[in-house]
Amino acid sequence: MSFSNFLPWIMLLFAYLWGSIPVGLIAGKIFYHKDIRNEGSGNIGATNALRTFGTVTGLIVLLLDMTKGFIPVILAISLLEKGSPFIALTALFVILGHIFPLYLSFKGGKGVATAAGAFLALTPLSLLTALLTFIIVVAVFRYVSVASICAALVFQLHCFGLLLKAGSADYATLLLVTIVVLMIIAKHKSNLERLLNKTEPKLKFTKKGN
Repeated sequence: MSFSNFLPWIMLLFAYLWGSIPVGLIAGKIFYHKDIRNEGSGNIGATNALRTFGTVTGLIVLLLDMTKGFIPVILAISLLEKGSPFIALTALFVILGHIFPLYLSFKGGKGVATAAGAFLALTPLSLLTALLTFIIVVAVFRYVSVASICAALVFQLHCFGLLLKAGSADYATLLLVTIVVLMIIAKHKSNLERLLNKTEPKLKFTKKGN
């Protein structure tokens, strides 16, 4: 068997291991000598990094988590055959790596930023629509959790409409979008409970630690 036969499986392994890199945890330990899992909500993602370490660090973690999702997918698009279902699977595996990281006993973040990076490579127009939704909801309500869920749902609707309109639906991507949106909503279960109890903290931009 040639290398090309193994390449799709290598891409999935790389995507998962790459996605497992805990950017927020690394940033906290290097720059502040703190374990982000012991701070704030305990989540390793950008929102908790922003609340714990300040706006600049939070934005850096956000961009790095997006980049983490983007790189494996753009590589898969470049290296694998056009229309290969392994391209969508690569996106799924890098997101799974962030949510269930091998290096942290499978306890990771919510996957929103990493999913955004993956879909920026896969379906950029739908992703930009979702990002606009996220920004508007955050600006109006100041709840990152609400903005994330709304953005995920808008992304799914836009992506479905765009792919189905093309005439030949990419069913692998459609299934991927559905799975990822459901995972993101499921990971926000505790946030939804706090929203119902009116204990969910609103986003505040600070210069703490920066």
